[in-house]
Amino acid sequence: MSFLYFLEALRNPVLDFFFSLITLFGEETIFMAVGMIVFWCVDKYKGYYLLCVGFFGTVMNQFLKIVCRVPRPWIKDPNFTIVESAKEAAGGYSFPSGHTQTSVGLYGGIARVTSNKALRIAMIVLASLVALSRMYLGVHTPADVLVSLATATILIFVAWPIFKKAEHSPRTMYAVLFSFLGIMIAYLCFVLLFPFPSEVYAADAIHNLESAQKNGYTLLGCALGLIVVYTADLKWIEFETKAPLGAQILKVLGGLILVILAKELLRAPLDALLGGHLIARSLRYFIMVIVGGTLWPMTFRSFARLGKNK
Repeated sequence: MSFLYFLEALRNPVLDFFFSLITLFGEETIFMAVGMIVFWCVDKYKGYYLLCVGFFGTVMNQFLKIVCRVPRPWIKDPNFTIVESAKEAAGGYSFPSGHTQTSVGLYGGIARVTSNKALRIAMIVLASLVALSRMYLGVHTPADVLVSLATATILIFVAWPIFKKAEHSPRTMYAVLFSFLGIMIAYLCFVLLFPFPSEVYAADAIHNLESAQKNGYTLLGCALGLIVVYTADLKWIEFETKAPLGAQILKVLGGLILVILAKELLRAPLDALLGGHLIARSLRYFIMVIVGGTLWPMTFRSFARLGKNK
């Protein structure tokens, strides 16, 4: 806590605004958007790599959270204050840091695969700033951040050679995707069936378990969706990521709008259809992945021809 108190003493409105902005780069929405942009416009297998590193990291992060059940810094030490604007997005247990896990996995992953030195440095700096922001805002301790940084870094370096091989080996790619699916099923069974201590089911703590279950259903839908996306592209679509700049911009804007619409417009009807059960969340994220990874790429040949028709 001494380091957090040191950062607390440095707070001022300018730094509060800066780090509140920086921390947004560790959000799920940014991770999904960047992963899909790389998948659509840069390199499919680098896109798979970034998305899977993020998904695997989230599973590890959520598992550690529900097993260790470490309270947030301001709960452990009532004398410690946080930047209030950060409190809403800091629900659940503290250890380890989800924002750090996501940002290091994403931006560290980009740094790992790029040959552009300036981009590599920028990505490392951005990931480091997100990690620092979680401590500056007062929502995580150094232990929370360092463990997430370590697990994300290990995933980055372990996964990249596997995905390089998978580009020329469907068997390897399927092994990765089905391993992810198996891990997700095991994780979901754990958070649904494990007899946790009574403290986990208390009225002021049950939301933590509910969050772990919600994330499990979310990632189950993503895992199933990735298997369908890979199979469809391998056998039928075979889309190209290259296109003229104007076409790339249209691909990104159109794709993001479609995925966001799928996410928001399907929420109410699927919840109503399935009686509010979390399986509706799995189905919604499954459809989002199919829309972004299969239906939208079916239009890419038309985008690639835009530059040739000029």
